[in-house]
Order: sequence, then structure tokens, then C-alpha cells
Amino acid sequence: MTLASLTPQAALPSPSTAVWQLGPVPIRAYALCIIVGIVVACWVTERRLRQRGVAPGAVLDIAVWAVPAGIIGARIYHVITSPEKYFGTGGDPMKAFAIWEGGLGIWGAVAGGAVGAWFAARQLGIPFSVVADALAPGLPLAQAIGRLGNWFNNELYGGRTTLPWGLEIHRMDPDNPGHALRDDAGKPILEPGLYHPTFAYELLWNVGVAALVLVLDRKLRLGRGRAFALYVMGYTAGRFWIELMRTDEANTILGVRLNVWTAGLVFLGALAYFVRVRGPREYVIPIGPAATAEPAVDSDVSQVDLSAREAGAQAAAPEGYHVVSEEQYRHWRETGETPAEPDAEAAPGSVDAPSDGTAGADDTPGSAGDDAAPAGETPQDRAGATGTRAAERDS
Repeated sequence: MTLASLTPQAALPSPSTAVWQLGPVPIRAYALCIIVGIVVACWVTERRLRQRGVAPGAVLDIAVWAVPAGIIGARIYHVITSPEKYFGTGGDPMKAFAIWEGGLGIWGAVAGGAVGAWFAARQLGIPFSVVADALAPGLPLAQAIGRLGNWFNNELYGGRTTLPWGLEIHRMDPDNPGHALRDDAGKPILEPGLYHPTFAYELLWNVGVAALVLVLDRKLRLGRGRAFALYVMGYTAGRFWIELMRTDEANTILGVRLNVWTAGLVFLGALAYFVRVRGPREYVIPIGPAATAEPAVDSDVSQVDLSAREAGAQAAAPEGYHVVSEEQYRHWRETGETPAEPDAEAAPGSVDAPSDGTAGADDTPGSAGDDAAPAGETPQDRAGATGTRAAERDS
């Protein structure tokens, strides 16, 4: 038996280049993966917000705050949990700002993004729980796409393996980031053996989490942030065991990687929230000039006739939103009648982005409605009922 006979015949290759030059501008695969992931998450979230009554385009107003806050939070978490790289002996504090060189912590990204999304939702007058539940399946899809960036960077892999899907890893050039070292013949140099592709394990796990959230949310009609809590539980359960497989350098507590502890604690927090919080899915009806129901169709594309608008005219934007039950929302879609709000509590929010409608089709087929508000009801009348009310909540 020879050494060659013990070598697996199948293996997953890794790219030898993660950065391409477009003139003087470096195009980084990791950044491209993050951008594509953000676009996918925004698309999914926009669709789900429309299904809950939020006006078209609101996700862009939310993303303007959530994405930068998420990136900042991700970098802060990374720097705090790996301070020796920047403030220890031989560290360079200015490198803490070099995000393009890698180093983003998902825990900080979620926390920072949540703060940004909360602020944006408050400005728009949308309950934060509605935004969080709408985002729940889009976020793991964005994370899955982002993990492809680790594949390009030849990083975050696991221990040695002889499995058919073992991963080839290039020895990267520290003097030429994003490129593999090459031998005298110009061929990329590989590390000896094959390694567990933990990036791929997490990618597939995250796609499964997104599917789980979509299926259970459709079946159980989750509300009040419970769909987001389900995502957190699903993600942290996978991150727990995948983190234990990784062999890259990391800070530890009692000999266990810090991110393993974090995953376990966040899972328990999400589980407690999911078990203790109860309530039906929340829907919203806009307040103000945009409080006119669009025709209910099985499409997330606005049915408003834009050609009927005057050239250059700004579309009316909602002044805020009423929180209503699913039955009230469907009644509004069918009749245009805004339900009474006897226990109004909070003033509506404001929005700067233009909007040409109020809601897409509900994800339960069969609803249909008029495209006009009830006669005699003015925007001021609607704005007078300014509160948000979580209708028909269970306890």
C-alpha cells in the first residue's frame, strides 16, 4: 500500500485569487458576496413587509440605517474579541479600521443592524417586531451567500479529513493579500492534505434555517418577533457545532472558543423569548395620504397606475401605521375601511422616501379589494387616530 493510495480521489477546490484589479480599483470577492447577500435579504424583506401592509420601498429606508450599523457592529465585535491583533505587542491600532482585510463578527453585525433597523422603523412608524419578523428568512440567506467570501479567502476551514468533500486550501501570500503563494513554476501552493469545508457546512445550514422559518411562519403565523427568534435559535444551533470544528486561531474561555459560548448563550435567550412571548402575526395599515388600499392580487408588484401621476410629482408617503389583526387587514384590503382605533397610544412616525402604494398581496390567497379609501374620510381623520395597537393578541 502506497501513500498515494490513501489520498482521496475527490476534493473541493479553492480559488487561488480573491481580489481582482479593475484599473486602480481592487474588486474583492468577499465584499461582492456581502453585497449580494444584502441585496437578497432586502428583496426578501421587502416582499414580506409588503405582505404585512407596509408601503413599497420601506426596506430601502431601513437598509440605509441597518446596513452601515451592522458593518460597524460587526467590526467592533471582532476588534473587541481579538484585541491582540490591534492593541497587543506588535499590533497596529489603525488596522482596526481596515475592514477590507477581513474580520467581521456576525454577532456584532446582528446587534448593530438591529439598532439601525429599530431607529429606521421608529422613524417610519412601523413596529420593530414587524420589521424583525419580515427579515427573519432573508438574514440567513444573506449569511449563506457571505460565507462564499470565506471560500475565496481560503479561510475559516476545519480540521484535516479524508472525506470526498474535503477542501483544498491554498497557502496565501501575506505580502500580496487575496492571492496564493506560487512555486518556481508559477503554480499556486496548496497546504498538505484536505480540510473540512466549515464555510460550506454553515452555508447549507443557513439555507435550511431560512426554509425552516418560511415553513413554520406560514403554518403558525408567527408574530411579535417570534419568527426572528426562530431564526436566531436555528442559526446559533448550527454555529455551535460548526464552530467546534474550526481550527483557525480564536480566543477561548475555559478552553472553548469564545464564539461557542456566545452561540449557546444567544440560543438560550432566543428560546426564552420564543417560549414566553405570544401573539398573532401583526399587520399594519398606513396613516395619512397614502392610506388607500391597492387592489389585492397575488403579486408583490404595485398595481398603482404610475402614468396617471403628474410628471415629477412626489408620491404621498404614510405618516405612520396602525397595527391591526389579520382579519382587520383583509377587511381593509377588501373595502378600504380603516378599522376604529379606540385605544390609540402613540403618534405616527414620518417617512422621507416616496411611496406609491401601501401593501402587496397577502400571502394567503383569495383576498381582493377596492383601490380607493371610503368616501368622506380625509387624511386628517386618519391621522387623528395616531396610535398603534396590537389587535387580538394572545397571552
